[in-house]
Amino acid sequence: MTLGKNTDILIVGLGLIGGSYADGLTKGGYKVRAITADKGDIDYAVGRGMITGGSDEVTADTVGTADIIIFALYPHIFVEWIEKYGHLIKPGAVITDVTGVKSAIVDKVQSILPDGVEFIAAHPMAGREVSGVKNASADIFRAANYIVVPTERNTDGAIEICKQLGHILGFKDISVLSPEEHDEMVAFLSQLTHCIAVTLMCCNQSEGLERYTGDSFRDLTRIARINDEMWSELFLLNRDKLLYEMEQFSQAFSQLRCYMIKGDREGIRQMMRTSAERRRLFDKID
Repeated sequence: MTLGKNTDILIVGLGLIGGSYADGLTKGGYKVRAITADKGDIDYAVGRGMITGGSDEVTADTVGTADIIIFALYPHIFVEWIEKYGHLIKPGAVITDVTGVKSAIVDKVQSILPDGVEFIAAHPMAGREVSGVKNASADIFRAANYIVVPTERNTDGAIEICKQLGHILGFKDISVLSPEEHDEMVAFLSQLTHCIAVTLMCCNQSEGLERYTGDSFRDLTRIARINDEMWSELFLLNRDKLLYEMEQFSQAFSQLRCYMIKGDREGIRQMMRTSAERRRLFDKID
């Protein structure tokens, strides 16, 4: 199967990321339907031209015609959905996801899918500190990174379809990692950064700090406006790898603190030079 303009695309979960997928695919000339819990979100997306239609109920007619299904759900809800409704997916369909952890769910989902249905995992490294379809836009994918996460069960064709989705949605870089590699990477680049932002907002209870802060603190803590339901699940599903990265961070922070105690300016400057050199590699270039 190839991804053509007549491909029947269904999105399950019409929140920020699911809605942004819908917006990007529709702008790319594809016809997109959706299933989501809130009928109001369907009505909003239809009214904005993001989808052609949808439902707040899972039915055989809605699911069974889809060629590609994109799941934008919390990890445990994704697994539960497949357990309950996976039998409705037609043979030959390809499904993918947007979840932030892979090792804990990919094998499980692949093992319970009906014969002839292929799950190729993916992770759009994009988002906002707000949620919901009303905040969705394909613009969040521009200059962002997209990771395809295959296993030995995946075919070359499904992997290419997943990559094609990334190109259509406008991601800057498309990479391929194993589930294990993905979870090691995301523990550092995403989950640890959220831990740091949350800790910063919890370590000082002085009132009125918002009246004095500059952009550096606002930039560093932007992601502290966090979805606690989703992120606590992601943290615990990737607990061992995240704990390892937290320990590495703690050791580096302790090193900087040690330099401060000793008054070792050169040690401080060396850490700063290393930091500045590495940070330049992460600057987004449109």
